[in-house]
Amino acid sequence: MLWFSYTNGARKGKLMKLKTIGFIGLGLIGGSIARRIKQVHPDTIIMAYMRTRSTLEEAKADGIVDIILDGVDETLRTCDMIILCTPVSFNESYLKAIRPFIKPGCIVTDVGSTKTAIHETVIALDMEDCFVGGHPMAGSERTGYACSKASLLENAYYVITPTAKTTQDKLETMIQFAADQAAIPLVLDYKNHDYAVAAISHVPHVIASSLVNLVAKSDFPDGTMKKIAAGGFKDITRIASSSPVMWEQILFTNKDNIISLLEDYKRAIDQTITDLKTDNHKDIYDIFESSGAYRSSISDNRGSATMNPEYAIFCDIPDQPGAISVLASLLAFENVSIKNIGINHNREHMAGTIKIEFHDQASCEKATECLEYHHYPVYQKK
Repeated sequence: MLWFSYTNGARKGKLMKLKTIGFIGLGLIGGSIARRIKQVHPDTIIMAYMRTRSTLEEAKADGIVDIILDGVDETLRTCDMIILCTPVSFNESYLKAIRPFIKPGCIVTDVGSTKTAIHETVIALDMEDCFVGGHPMAGSERTGYACSKASLLENAYYVITPTAKTTQDKLETMIQFAADQAAIPLVLDYKNHDYAVAAISHVPHVIASSLVNLVAKSDFPDGTMKKIAAGGFKDITRIASSSPVMWEQILFTNKDNIISLLEDYKRAIDQTITDLKTDNHKDIYDIFESSGAYRSSISDNRGSATMNPEYAIFCDIPDQPGAISVLASLLAFENVSIKNIGINHNREHMAGTIKIEFHDQASCEKATECLEYHHYPVYQKK
């Protein structure tokens, strides 16, 4: 049984419970949420439906799913919460399917990365009293239930988008539900949410993919650009490797906001071209100064949809056999666990012959102290 008690300042909200939770879809996000529920509240009954029956059988064998649904039917009437975890375009059709089986007091939510379309469907279906939108801003390059994990949402923002008829009790339940996922609850108007994610996620994906395609088409026959591409180029184009199926769908569910922002971006690029042609040094300088100041104000160590926390240092070591082994041994002696280590081939924008990544900030700081004590030059990522 899930017991929620949410405190807002000195006020404590009404005690609420969720005995049974239904999932429509059980992929990476749905599976991760379900795993966390079972980890924190093992007595909660979880039922699930998706078209791939073998996945549900696997989840039941894992002890995550208690009841496998053959479809959207009367069994859902026992649910205190129903979570739609299918692709955005499918969630809207499932809203219509589950509508006859929603008991009074049940919360219907989703995990879609865009909210306007589903909120408009909720209004059209007169379901504003039971629906509260949700967007866990976490993910992975790997998809599907097999890649799900209970910790996926830890320290990531979990955006909650209430309707005009969402009660305070339902809102507080969703806030605590997000907190129980070890996520950071953030309540937003659904239209503001979609404009924000268009700016910080959707448009950057378009730009990154376009930039990669530009380099691919501009490269020399011997692939020189591809060979030396590292550092800054790889940092700003990492997200171009995302699922084309998923991103095609996302862009069309939020196209008005994306078009508006891309048009703003196009005007900015056109102005930069003009500034270069007219030798306008001041405005070019201002571009880098203002963007640098704003970028520096954004922490790298907050969970989000587009930027996972990174705890890393760069270090100079001699180019000789066993150099990395010696460094790793020093850290192992201090009980510092290394997440990843690799050679920094392109050091145009960051000093250090190698990059070392850690699982948390404490390990990063301890490693820095250890290596500096042994006279290794250490550089922090800016």
